[in-house]
Amino acid sequence: MLTYNDIITLRDKLANGEIDLESAQAQYWKDFKEEQRSWHTKDWKERKAKIIKDKCEICGSKETLTLQHRSHPKSYSEYLREIKRSYTNEYIENNSEIDKSKFRDHILENYDYMPTPLCPSCMGKNPNIRVSKIPRYRCGDCKHEFDEAVYRSAIEMISIFYEDEDAYEVRDKCFVSKDKWENIHNLSNVRYWYQRQQAINKDAEKIGKEAFLLYLNDTIKYLSFEDTITACKKCAFNYDINRMELCPECKQYYKGLQYPTCIQCLPDEKRKAAIESIGFAKEMREIHKRLGID
Repeated sequence: MLTYNDIITLRDKLANGEIDLESAQAQYWKDFKEEQRSWHTKDWKERKAKIIKDKCEICGSKETLTLQHRSHPKSYSEYLREIKRSYTNEYIENNSEIDKSKFRDHILENYDYMPTPLCPSCMGKNPNIRVSKIPRYRCGDCKHEFDEAVYRSAIEMISIFYEDEDAYEVRDKCFVSKDKWENIHNLSNVRYWYQRQQAINKDAEKIGKEAFLLYLNDTIKYLSFEDTITACKKCAFNYDINRMELCPECKQYYKGLQYPTCIQCLPDEKRKAAIESIGFAKEMREIHKRLGID
């Protein structure tokens, strides 16, 4: 695992074009193990010892102190998704027109088509299928009864979509991707993912580099202890696991991060309402548990 200064050097080389993305990622991920944690490294412990204070900055305790991060870095995959989305939106704005023949070929090659059954009389969607009665189908719109439904072909669907992308006929999710995920899309979805792939193919290197630099910057900020405070084990646990911190008013009870004070420090009316609400929630959980629906 690279040290804090190693990562800064790597980031600067990548940003300045002294090293390409593939080499930078190879250096960063070399010998990286999923179970490894930065706070187990010698580099972390040595730098931590220089800045950690002698008491908890939240409650004043001097027992089992640690550095508590107030923010955590995103994963590289999160940054990659964000950058891909950004480049896709920009590509769509600048390339609104898609060649119909290329789009058609893309669909036929990459998707299976599951046509929606239609009434032969009014072309209404999804006629009711009858199990015991004959004829087999009965249209819910025009009440026509028939034995065989009709279907639009994939080519017809694409043609309708090009004439009016908001048309009623093309809203159904009837195109199934042929990859391992087998995602089901309507034609609007198919178009988006087609354009997304075009955007990624066009700027793959830039997208990867931009996302990786953001990830490295985030990691460097985390390793720098920039957004940290000294906290005891109890306060650190409440912050990380329970998403709670010590009430700034009474300095005695813990409160949710989203609230200004603990329940005990609320005005009488608000405190009473909060306690009643908590009591009701506990009762409901107990009822759900007894009924086996928790």
